[in-house]
Amino acid sequence: MILFAKAPVPGRVKTRLAAAIGADRAAALHTAFVADTIEKLSGFTGIADVELHTDTPTDAWRELDVARDLQAPGPLELKLLHTLERGLAAGRPLVMILGSDSPTLPRAHLERLLGSASDVALGPCDDGGYYAIACRRSDPAMFAEVEWSTHNVLEKTQHAARACGLSVERGDLWYDVDGPEDLARLMAEPGLPRHTAAALQAVRQSGG
Repeated sequence: MILFAKAPVPGRVKTRLAAAIGADRAAALHTAFVADTIEKLSGFTGIADVELHTDTPTDAWRELDVARDLQAPGPLELKLLHTLERGLAAGRPLVMILGSDSPTLPRAHLERLLGSASDVALGPCDDGGYYAIACRRSDPAMFAEVEWSTHNVLEKTQHAARACGLSVERGDLWYDVDGPEDLARLMAEPGLPRHTAAALQAVRQSGG
């Protein structure tokens, strides 16, 4: 189970949120989202290895007990393919890659993806993307013609994977926190994970 995350550099992460709450607060939220997701994934360490892969070297999250690595260079599809292929080639029966934008994602959603017998299991987001992809097989063309950061990323990925002869299953729907409307939804959730709750409290106190 591999969490992909950008280094929390103000102005480079959560740019849509930064326009509403400021670059520093947005970067702090991103830092919190990653920390809470790693803590959630730590509950799977009895059945899976857990790793954090960042886009650039960073000292962030050093306090977390998690294996770390750098993402492969290049566009997102190459980063994903490199990670999936390397994990499967190492003999792991399944490799899951998660995004860092869903801090309240229920554990049961991840369990369903882990339990899928399909070659590719996708965790759909209501913005047309996905919060995770879990693969038992991969193919170099499985992300062909996927236009990232659009509303049809999920559909295009599903189509491309099936065109490669891979079986595909969709998991349970959740949401990413990308813009102000998503932040409002997050703030209305009860029982927020601790790092996210603290970061949101700082946003409230700043009037964001």
